[in-house]
This record gives sequence, structure tokens and C-alpha cells, in this order.
Amino acid sequence: MSKLRHILIGMTLLLVSLFDVCAQDVNSKIKSIFIYNFTKYVDWPESQKQGDFVIGVLGGSNTNLIKELEKMAQLSKIGTRSFVVKVYTSVDEIGKCQLLFITSEKSGLISSAVQKVSKNNTLVIGENSGLIKKGAVINFVYQENKQKFELSKNNAEKYGLTVSSSLANMAILED
Repeated sequence: MSKLRHILIGMTLLLVSLFDVCAQDVNSKIKSIFIYNFTKYVDWPESQKQGDFVIGVLGGSNTNLIKELEKMAQLSKIGTRSFVVKVYTSVDEIGKCQLLFITSEKSGLISSAVQKVSKNNTLVIGENSGLIKKGAVINFVYQENKQKFELSKNNAEKYGLTVSSSLANMAILED
């Protein structure tokens, strides 16, 4: 009986860990789709409309999200522009990018990241509570068992970005 019990416990733990991995994969896919679609509802100044569109990711631990964005980069464009994904492990590495996603593991660096990109008209996106107050334009939140996002039109304006009313209507407005 005890051997069967150990097998059942082992199988249960395996199923729970597989479910967790699947949930992370689904969540990463959802966030990557959101990130890509945000670019359709934000307008950057003319100075930011040449060359490749760069999506920066501060923090490399969310490899599923990065892989999803890289797949999209191979198959899609942002407007008429190709886009590339650049992963930064520190604020010092951040280069010119039109969009910067700050992973939850690096959310403590948001103030210095915002300071680094604030003059570059960069759309800053986070995924931890309170990041709008620290300078993010968009912040992912999970409410009522659904992935949602907060939006600060004030922060967007500070960075020289214009957010469409359609995006604002879909968001939880924070200002």
C-alpha cells in the first residue's frame, strides 16, 4: 500500500508541475500577443519610425515570452517595419528601443530603466503591481481570473507617445 501511495504522490506532483509549466506557457503567449497588439494602438514620434522596431526585454528568465516574441518577429511586422527582440540582463545594457518590457524579476529596476529610456519615446510595460506609479505606461495585472492591463495616459504623454482611445477603453485607467 505504501508503494502505491508513493507512486500516486509522485504522479500528482508530476501533473501539478506539468500544469504549472502549461499555465506559464499560456500566460507567456497571452502577454506576447498583448505586447505585439499594443504597438497597433500607440503612436510614436516620427523620429522613432525608422529602421527596425525594437522590443527590449529587461530580464531573461521568462524564456517562454521571449520565444513567443521572437516567433512573432519572424512572421509579422509592426506596421511596415520588421521588428527584433533584444534581451537585456541589466539596465546598463538597455539600448534604443521603442518598447521595453520589464519582467517581474527585474521590476525593482523600473526607476533606473525608466530614467534610461525616458528621452527615447519608449513604451514601458511591466508586470508587477505598483509599476504605473513608478513610470510604466502599461502594467499587466491578473483580475477575476483574466489577464488585464493598467494604462497611464499621463506616463505615455511624458514619453511623447499617443495612446489611441480604443486601447484606453480596453484598459484599467491609472492616473
